[in-house]
Amino acid sequence: MKKEQKKLLLSQIDKRIAVFSQFKASPPPNSGWINAVRTAIGMSLKQLGKKLSISPQGVKDIERREKDGSITINALKETAASLDMLLVYGFVPKEETLEKTIEKRARQIATRIVRRTSHTMHLEDQAVSQEELTRAIEGKTQQIISEMPKYLWD
Repeated sequence: MKKEQKKLLLSQIDKRIAVFSQFKASPPPNSGWINAVRTAIGMSLKQLGKKLSISPQGVKDIERREKDGSITINALKETAASLDMLLVYGFVPKEETLEKTIEKRARQIATRIVRRTSHTMHLEDQAVSQEELTRAIEGKTQQIISEMPKYLWD
């Protein structure tokens, strides 16, 4: 994929992800979404079980699996549909955007490369100033971001 296409794709995905960012600070209810919604609308285990064609104990098992994170996406979709809801899921970068995630990783790699080179130069009595190191790290970071090399995620 060409650089321009990668940047366009990255930008498009970042825009789609931005919608989910507001949910970062909104953890699921302690009982899990299924239990919370079912309880809020006054639906019994038996009633939801009937809609899902499973026993009330099966519903309890689904609620438990959601709470402990072992439920499948398909089971969540099915249960949501039975509650007359839609399942919506997505990924939210810890760094706010994918571009910032890439920049953070590129800076880590650039710092490692530049410091390794700087150490070698210091051993050869050719040490550089902190300001030069900072400029070199920034330059290498921008180069890595621009090239998006395969080793970025190694």
